[in-house]
Amino acid sequence: MAPLDPLLTWLAGRGLEIALIVLGSVLLARFVTWVGAKITDRIDARATGGDALVRSEAAKHRHSLTQVITWTLVVLVYAIAVFAVLDRAGIPIGGLVAPATVLGVGLGFGAQRIVGDVLAGFFIITERQYGFGDVVSITVVGGADPAEGTIEDVTLRVTRLRSPNGEVITLPNGQIVKVVNLSRDWARAVVDVPVPTTLDVSRVNDILKEVGAEAFRDQRLRPLLLDPPSVMGVETLDLDQVNVRMVARTLPGKQFEVGRDLRARIVLAFHRAGLNVPAPTATSPSGDLSPSSDGAR
Repeated sequence: MAPLDPLLTWLAGRGLEIALIVLGSVLLARFVTWVGAKITDRIDARATGGDALVRSEAAKHRHSLTQVITWTLVVLVYAIAVFAVLDRAGIPIGGLVAPATVLGVGLGFGAQRIVGDVLAGFFIITERQYGFGDVVSITVVGGADPAEGTIEDVTLRVTRLRSPNGEVITLPNGQIVKVVNLSRDWARAVVDVPVPTTLDVSRVNDILKEVGAEAFRDQRLRPLLLDPPSVMGVETLDLDQVNVRMVARTLPGKQFEVGRDLRARIVLAFHRAGLNVPAPTATSPSGDLSPSSDGAR
């Protein structure tokens, strides 16, 4: 009997089974990932209509839920494959219970943050706080400035978003303390117009109302507006100027485009009326003559 006969026998028997299990698990995991990608692509194609920002809340939730289910199934496939390989290799799984318990306790103390991330991700998805395609502003523990951008991926452990500058930001779900959703159901463009106190505020209100009416009649801008822009009146009062606020309800994610358009229209209307918009003496929370955006709450 040759020295390599036992090894060849093992390779032809259990070794082949182990190789098939590993290969099968890899192929199955890739198949699950492929199916998940196809489902999310179909959801996006039906919901967006060519716009990655405007989609229904149900579509956002289905997209995020599909990604989480895909990730869970892949982990489950590999976990089952590991146990099957240990069994075929002749390693008693029962004998690993005690060491695994000790190891689990040690990892439990060190993996508290990971467990917190997973639990936080579970509640983010089930409560539909935000989903794929939402425009959000997220504040994390210890972060001075919030992370702002469009959600690209939500898993049980992390949230990934792309900033307006094209940067990809990855945030652990357990570190998120505040989320401002700028694209939930509807959004609002807010424009504060600085006006000298020497001008007639009633005349300024009439000009802004006419600007809002013209914007609502515009065939290009009308699809983005849910109702005609309205003039709220004087918002703040300084020594030499007042800020007159104008607001417009828009489709989710379109408040920035609408705000820029309204600002340009206001400047042109003021010039036609022979009025000049002064330089701001103080910065208001939303910025003078610039849109600030509030998601519906």
